[in-house]
Amino acid sequence: MTDDERYLRRALSLAARGRGETNPNPMVGCVVVNKGRVVGEGYHARAGGPHAEIVALRQAGERARGATLYVNLEPCAHHGRTGPCADAVVAAGIARVVAAMGDPNRAVNGRGFARLRRGGVGVDRGRLEAEARALNVRFEIAAGQRRPFVLLKVAMTLDGRIATASGDSRWITSAAQRREARALRRLHDAVVVGIETVLADDPRLLPQPRTRRPFTRVVLDTRLRLPPRGRLAASARRNPVVVVTSSRSAARRRALEARGVRVIVVASRGDRVSLTATLAALYRLGLWSLMVEGGGEVLGAFVRERRFDQLALFRGPLLLGGRGSRAAFGGDDPRRMADALRLVPGLPPRGASYELWYPER
Repeated sequence: MTDDERYLRRALSLAARGRGETNPNPMVGCVVVNKGRVVGEGYHARAGGPHAEIVALRQAGERARGATLYVNLEPCAHHGRTGPCADAVVAAGIARVVAAMGDPNRAVNGRGFARLRRGGVGVDRGRLEAEARALNVRFEIAAGQRRPFVLLKVAMTLDGRIATASGDSRWITSAAQRREARALRRLHDAVVVGIETVLADDPRLLPQPRTRRPFTRVVLDTRLRLPPRGRLAASARRNPVVVVTSSRSAARRRALEARGVRVIVVASRGDRVSLTATLAALYRLGLWSLMVEGGGEVLGAFVRERRFDQLALFRGPLLLGGRGSRAAFGGDDPRRMADALRLVPGLPPRGASYELWYPER
């Protein structure tokens, strides 16, 4: 392993410490090395806080002059909630920057590297790019394609069922798997469910452990049936709740908004809200990464319209059988095998109990 790879891996390791708190920003780590010694390092700990480069440069101080800076993502060159990192790198006297990948955000997208070069800083990019992309896949898709990244999460029996005919679903997976699923929520800006799931379970839908940043619960509710006195509405002022609906009922809307729920009206598609309109509206709200948890009709709609990027599949060691038990993915029956969506396997985190799949592109 070369020194460049070793220090970049350290930067990636540092970046991962911000997991779940930097959203919708990427996870970034930075290491400053001068004459073979680490003189500063840091990571982006939370959205709105100092970027990794700033933390590392502050720690390095004067020792940054003539040093090499290692970072997993191109330093930003625009003004957001913080100033441009590329300017700070130039001002610190860094001689060389080694970055794993460019920033897909159109506000950066090469401008950071260009600013560094204009300031006399050498730039080396592309080392460990695959690892860097895997770490920030949610940010890369949202920033590059200007739409939310979508993960479908499914807990099902070995024969693909999520509930009995009567709707009983407690519990398909183990307590450990359910804890893992709640932790998976932390990687996203919001969790998305259909109204039938809310009416059946009255869930809170919060991540565990909790995030310091706001975590949004989204309900797809075509006819605006969310109970104003349910647990979601009751907690909306502490943790945001967004209802996406096609209903124009002013009375129902007022009752929910009085509880702190945000109601967004979008076009319908058949008897459901349009997924295209829903995803566009959530992206405009700043929700760049969504974890869709069901129920079966909602999951089926995302699959049918090919509106997802990853599938996290939790299997419980059960067989339900029967004609009436509920399938994990609802909707109309496909007529041909050619209508099936082909998936390719992914690599879940080490020790994960779920399978990770991607739609074949």
